[in-house]
Amino acid sequence: MIVDDGSGPQHAETFEQSRPYAHVISYPDNKGKGHALKTAFAYIWEQYGDLPLTIVTLDCDGQHRITDAVRACEVAEANPGAMVLGSRKQSKASPWKSRFGNGLTRFVFRLATGVHLQDTQTGLRAFGVSYLPILMRIPGSRYEYEMNVLLQLARSACKLIEVPIETIYIRNNAGTHFRAIRDSLSIYAEILKFAASSMVGFLVDYTLYSLLLLLTGHRGLLLANVLARVVSASVNFSMNYKLVFRSHELLVRSALKYAALACLILILNSGLLYLLTVIIGWSPYVSKILVELVLFLMSWLVQRNVVFSKPKGKEES
Repeated sequence: MIVDDGSGPQHAETFEQSRPYAHVISYPDNKGKGHALKTAFAYIWEQYGDLPLTIVTLDCDGQHRITDAVRACEVAEANPGAMVLGSRKQSKASPWKSRFGNGLTRFVFRLATGVHLQDTQTGLRAFGVSYLPILMRIPGSRYEYEMNVLLQLARSACKLIEVPIETIYIRNNAGTHFRAIRDSLSIYAEILKFAASSMVGFLVDYTLYSLLLLLTGHRGLLLANVLARVVSASVNFSMNYKLVFRSHELLVRSALKYAALACLILILNSGLLYLLTVIIGWSPYVSKILVELVLFLMSWLVQRNVVFSKPKGKEES
């Protein structure tokens, strides 16, 4: 089937010519790639959800060969329960925007999930029809949707299989509708939200730490650090549980795991702070900033994959 995502009258003839060969769904306004995919999924689930089908998605910009789609479908059929991804290998001949974008998202995706994928932006994907209820509930209406799908499946321990496909860029990828700045921000929304919540926590932490240090002097260094961390950790946990990771887990369970992480970070934080200020002799204010930066990435990875992780098979609502 084909989805005409508000392509406009200039493309109407193309879709009309396709109707004898495929079911075409059209609507007047462009609502984004994620919305188009979920529209197709809803139709297939309603019409054929009780059949053992394998579904293959392809982009409309001419980057995918039919032979590659068939091969991805065959691999998916041989591996029930897995999602097969058509993986393009970037080279110096690829457009720089595609090489940079894919390299950056590949790096961030591995940090977020621990799963290495060669191509996180591929639109060629094959999977069984049983995936549709999950895919229709994953949030996102534009390009961020496909990254959300990979993030959720990786966190749910779903098997992701990459199949090498031909790398094709027509007219230096001029046909793509991917908007580098806007859509990249959407893709990285979660880590940006985490960074924002961490910044709020840091400001609370650093403000209290500085005030207490002014009141107690260097002798109260560790006490100031501990009290400031306790208050800022409470603020940070509330923001991450409700806004950043939107955890489905019980509040108490997440709180206990977060408390364990907070204790570990507090020990590391205090130890590093003591090392830099007392033993090495650096400024306690500069040392505090450096220590927080060092522990930021560790905190994000543990919260993303342990504290607020979703149970296997639990989809976003």
